[in-house]
Amino acid sequence: MSGYKCYFCTKCDGYGCIGELPGMGGVFSSVNFIGNCAAWKKYYTKETETAPLPPIRLAPITGGVENVGYDDEEAFYFDLIKGASEAGFLLSIGDGYPDLKIQGGLAALQQYGKTGAVFIKPYPNARIFERIDWVRNDAELIGIDIDSYNIVTMRNLVQLEQKSAQTLKAIQRYAQMPFAIKGIFLPEDVELVKDLHPDIAVISNHGGRIETRRGNTADFLAEYGSVLQSHAGEVWVDGGLRSRADITAAKKLGAAQVMIGRPCITALLRDGSSGMQQLYRRLTTQDNMQQAK
Repeated sequence: MSGYKCYFCTKCDGYGCIGELPGMGGVFSSVNFIGNCAAWKKYYTKETETAPLPPIRLAPITGGVENVGYDDEEAFYFDLIKGASEAGFLLSIGDGYPDLKIQGGLAALQQYGKTGAVFIKPYPNARIFERIDWVRNDAELIGIDIDSYNIVTMRNLVQLEQKSAQTLKAIQRYAQMPFAIKGIFLPEDVELVKDLHPDIAVISNHGGRIETRRGNTADFLAEYGSVLQSHAGEVWVDGGLRSRADITAAKKLGAAQVMIGRPCITALLRDGSSGMQQLYRRLTTQDNMQQAK
């Protein structure tokens, strides 16, 4: 297998892969990636030490070859879904170009008899409807990655659109299942949630990989979580979650679920399925709370 693009840093905090895209880094010299990881500590309290955990879900991850360093794109999804499922994570699959990315994730769900959250890029609606038909029988929910519009190279390649509430409502009606919008990170995204009333609103800046405003998901959840909760069925969050303490802080701020991305990749690359099981135990074991402080 070709060289992995993860450096297996002792601490996955954004500094080891600054600016590496394709790869594991982020835009703006990884400033939002770094900020995501650092900010959760501001919200630790004694209550978070004993608070029950929300469900932990694998984030929608694509780009096994260009971003992770796998030799084979589809093999990456099979290994990732298998490892996450065996470890205890809830599942997600993502979308991208070429279609092999969503089709590979779907094939992995089907191979292991699982369902998952399916997050689709903001294509023109006709193409989104096609994808919904592909995944309908294996999806727990349909989500639209609204901030993927800000991936300039992909936007130009596959005609991504900046979605309005009206176009999203049409997708919601077509899906006829729980519906999410992911990539809420701007005040105008909050206004979109107020108009749409999705089942799930996912605060995310793609782990700092999207060209958007400077900031972090912990602070955004703290500022807008209660407003989003009043206009959506649930609020989820991803970005920089590295410990049980981070996850319980997210729950205290209102997150009904959290999603984990890079740590799952690192665990898989380092130790395969057993690595992902170790990661899940570490994230859910209270003995590790003090180590996170």
